[in-house]
Amino acid sequence: MLTVGGFYGLDESDLDKVFHLPTTTFIGGQEPALPLREIIRRLEMAYCQHIGVEFMFINDLEQCQWIRRKFETPGVMQFTNEEKRTLLARLVRSTRFEEFLQRKWSSEKRFGLEGCEVLIPALKTIIDKSSENGVDYVIMGMPHRGRLNVLANVIRKELEQIFCQFDSKLEAADEGSGDVKYHLGMYHRRINRVTDRNITLSLVANPSHLEAADPVVMGKTKAEQFYCGDTEGKKVMSILLHGDAAFAGQGIVYETFHLSDLPSYTTHGTVHVVVNNQIGFTTDPRMARSSPYPTDVARVVNAPIFHVNSDDPEAVMYVCKVAAEWRSTFHKDVVVDLVCYRRNGHNEMDEPMFTQPLMYKQIRKQKPVLQKYAELLVSQGVVNQPEYEEEISKYDKICEEAFARSKDEKILHIKHWLDSPWPGFFTLDGQPRSMSCPSTGLEEDVLTHIGNVASSVPVENFTIHGGLSRILKTRGEMVKNRTVDWALAEYMAFGSLLKEGIHIRLSGQDVERGTFSHRHHVLHDQNVDKKTCIPMNHLWPNQAPYTVCNSSLSEYGVLGFELGFAMASPNALVLWEAQFGDFHNTAQCIIDQFICPGQAKWVRQNGIVLLLPHGMEGMGPEHSSARPERFLQMCNDDPDVLPDLAEANFDISQLYDCNWVVVNCSTPGNFFHVLRRQILLPFRKPLIIFTPKSLLRHPEARTSFDEMLPGTHFQRVIPEDGPAAQNPGNVKRLLFCTGKVYYDLTRERKARDMVEQVAITRIEQLSPFPFDLLLQEVQKYPEAELAWCQEEHKNQGYYDYVKPRLRTTISRAKPVWYAGRDPAAAPATGNKKTHLTELQRLLDTAFDLDAFKKFS
Repeated sequence: MLTVGGFYGLDESDLDKVFHLPTTTFIGGQEPALPLREIIRRLEMAYCQHIGVEFMFINDLEQCQWIRRKFETPGVMQFTNEEKRTLLARLVRSTRFEEFLQRKWSSEKRFGLEGCEVLIPALKTIIDKSSENGVDYVIMGMPHRGRLNVLANVIRKELEQIFCQFDSKLEAADEGSGDVKYHLGMYHRRINRVTDRNITLSLVANPSHLEAADPVVMGKTKAEQFYCGDTEGKKVMSILLHGDAAFAGQGIVYETFHLSDLPSYTTHGTVHVVVNNQIGFTTDPRMARSSPYPTDVARVVNAPIFHVNSDDPEAVMYVCKVAAEWRSTFHKDVVVDLVCYRRNGHNEMDEPMFTQPLMYKQIRKQKPVLQKYAELLVSQGVVNQPEYEEEISKYDKICEEAFARSKDEKILHIKHWLDSPWPGFFTLDGQPRSMSCPSTGLEEDVLTHIGNVASSVPVENFTIHGGLSRILKTRGEMVKNRTVDWALAEYMAFGSLLKEGIHIRLSGQDVERGTFSHRHHVLHDQNVDKKTCIPMNHLWPNQAPYTVCNSSLSEYGVLGFELGFAMASPNALVLWEAQFGDFHNTAQCIIDQFICPGQAKWVRQNGIVLLLPHGMEGMGPEHSSARPERFLQMCNDDPDVLPDLAEANFDISQLYDCNWVVVNCSTPGNFFHVLRRQILLPFRKPLIIFTPKSLLRHPEARTSFDEMLPGTHFQRVIPEDGPAAQNPGNVKRLLFCTGKVYYDLTRERKARDMVEQVAITRIEQLSPFPFDLLLQEVQKYPEAELAWCQEEHKNQGYYDYVKPRLRTTISRAKPVWYAGRDPAAAPATGNKKTHLTELQRLLDTAFDLDAFKKFS
């Protein structure tokens, strides 16, 4: 066998016809007449019935020798007749499924697999071999091409349920808005017929953003491994499918690869399968990538790359077996590049001849792989023609019978396509869980115990930094004084949930210490390298584990990963913290396509928490705003409709109906309560928290233990409790605000001696909007003007969300005025003096009782 750039499998006798050059040019070590890149390109194109292996970049001799043995040992690709018949049967199912859909729904988009029908037996081979090696749970992610075929012939979704998705007359169940059929996921537990072992398969739902599900699959895989104690990835694994153009072009692929070997993110190896149909929609490879191969990104993690001709099914099966064995042996990523073609256009309605006329003239001459392989097996005497035709007839009959059954369906159930079920969570003793939430307060001895651990080093012979000693001492003093700041409130919320058996995972850039050096959940010995201590894991004898992990410098990949982790179990608090709030915008795809609409599209609840530091503090446009306006714009409540305020458990019903919860707490105590409420609710919703920066150390941002004891709850609205509330008839203006600006307002109000004339009400929960509590506030101050005050610019922040809902609350009886910064393109100024001038101007507007008269 010949080695050229790490490729194996090409016979020396093939060289002349491949390169039109003497064989000795390559074997004798003479200078090639062609550039190496062109040699490799031609090698891939001319490989026909052979396999190409890239591994020379791998810097581990054992791994390289392992690969050599797999491809240089004579006779390694021998298959028994039974294996060949199984492969033929799988190709029949893959091919005839697509043909059946084309016959029945010729004008429907389905993003079929024609041209790479070998993908189905390839996936089944990976699963078979992995099951043989002990894997019992496989989590998969893929784009739309071939998804229906994978659902039918790999996951084994009922065919009638798939066919129902093509019936435009069926009404959807009122479980959500749904999604197109080629985005849906599935969860199924069945017997693997080859190994006779149970196997669970989960295909994660995916938006049109082709590679967006990659980190989600990784996170879900990591979680399933964590919960079953699979520390080496021997029981749970992931398979990711990719298109060639997306694999090379989408940055999230690179981000996901870079998580693959990080301690808190590794899933101990993923099998990547690239459906390389050598075109991206209408774009040629020469326009789609600068690298020789679409798979070159995998080199960054030393993953071996197997290029294989998809028209050689036996070569594909062998490569897939080797890939599964590699993952089982070395617990590292591996890539299978299925070099194939796309028989139709991008979808079945698309005309590819517009842009690739010569390619598609050749494709239309190409004999389908099933026909090729059937003819080969007939010629070898493995099967005869009647047996082959019987296999086809048998599967065609299965499809027709399922099609007939699909006609009996009257409604589409999105829940049948759920990719991450939570059995037992939504019921209690066989009955639906009560739509209520218990108190989120704690006994004082629990608060004190957690506070004492948070202010100490729970292990011996451990030297901490002197500055940290002062921080812990300050914490201890707060515990003695029965008060908490922001960091201690978070500590108590986490610690109490751990006591209750709830696993907590906090991830993001610099979260172990905290961007603002306030958290310090991981202590580092000052004298011993890599010696650390996590006091949170020393709270209780039988507590749940606490995972806190600094992430790579990635938002898109890491947030997707944590979303996937949160999918696996409702009994965990999974949090992702942005280094600064505005950094979430590089993960916007995960927010827009998964977190915001996930339940509506896929009936999939998720309790992930986003911690987004936010506040205008003169630090410039990039470290100020977490862009609350964007989250509020995507809330699904109607600003013009006043809900039924008399409904029992109105606040919980609101939470149940919303797509996510958005809060901006002004006190550590409320932050404590909202974190605990996230777990104590009988359902799960994403929680968006705009967290403070300067308030972390603000002397007034403290909460007494009294506000955290049994019977206390999260306060959706914190009403005025000063002199203004004692004489509400004398109040001239009622200011509504949220977050940090409250402290600016109270300071200014005191300086102006207006504590009896101006009342300040804090809206802590912005969405779902607290109509009921705000109506009470407005009615309490009948003579007061109403104004919304914010530190953000007028076209940003909360104003456009709050104003119409406040107007609806009061039946539009009064105007709602605005006190805040003027509209602007940037979130904040970069000039400190300008920042202070703007702040003073908004405070002047808020407390000038004549400011709005000219508009009346």
